[in-house]
Amino acid sequence: MFFYKKRNVHGLLLLDKPKGISSNNALQKVKIIFNAKKAGYVGTLDPLATGMLPICFGESTKFSHYLMQSNKRYHVIAKLGEKTSTFDSDGVVIQKRPILFDSLKLISSINEFIGTINQMPSMYSAIKYKGLPLYKYARKGLNVQRKTRKIIIHDIYSVHQEKNLIEFKILCSKGTYIRTLIDDLGEKLGCGAHVIFLRRLQVASYCNNQLITLPSLYTLKNENNINNIDFFKKIDSLLMPVDSPISFLPRICLSTQKSYNFALGQTVKLNFNIKDGLVRVIEERKKFIGLGEIKQGKLLIPYRLISTHAAN
Repeated sequence: MFFYKKRNVHGLLLLDKPKGISSNNALQKVKIIFNAKKAGYVGTLDPLATGMLPICFGESTKFSHYLMQSNKRYHVIAKLGEKTSTFDSDGVVIQKRPILFDSLKLISSINEFIGTINQMPSMYSAIKYKGLPLYKYARKGLNVQRKTRKIIIHDIYSVHQEKNLIEFKILCSKGTYIRTLIDDLGEKLGCGAHVIFLRRLQVASYCNNQLITLPSLYTLKNENNINNIDFFKKIDSLLMPVDSPISFLPRICLSTQKSYNFALGQTVKLNFNIKDGLVRVIEERKKFIGLGEIKQGKLLIPYRLISTHAAN
């Protein structure tokens, strides 16, 4: 087995995280496959959860926080009548109660969650307290005082209940804990509930059909000699552009000379009026060079530049 120097890889991969591993574990597997120097994931998924886990490589990590701020869509199935220690099926059942509510109570209870609400994060979450994630305290039997956080539940739809199972889809803001939402719903219904299935369907505007699975990456790896540069070309072709996390921002194209000045950190004057705000800056040969801020409708100020060696 030969050991190669880590590669400078740039772009975004939409990984379909499998069940049973942590988000960080999934990230490390992908980094090894790509032999990448730098990568990070956006939005933690529990080991129980599957689905969309955006992984930003290299220069794309500079813009990953824009995805952190975006809405997420989930498909969830919960088991009624049982409350668990972790609010999901990975925990132990700590209370059992009969299921006595009717359909009207179910719909009215669900509707109470739609809109802006305060949510108390679970002790089994990755939120840090004094440098350590809360779940590490929880595993030691410790309970840390937490503050509620404002979140937005935009919609809960496709609701279906069958016996002791309830299934629905949800569109929510950043920072929403689906396990906590299910536990809270169980309390409103008076029977308790916990998550048994959770899949993230969407982050920002990225769609479910854009996902790449770990098995498909391993298949490519096995089909190609790892020493062969063609393998890296194949997997790199799966990456979205460096500026994909900020694709919602308007873009402006600069001449070669103005692009050169902008890339050096210089303010550039524009010949036409553009609304003030952040924009993606593209060199006339279609190469993304960074994020700029328009001021006074005619000045373009460098906001976040990428390395001149980054691929587009």
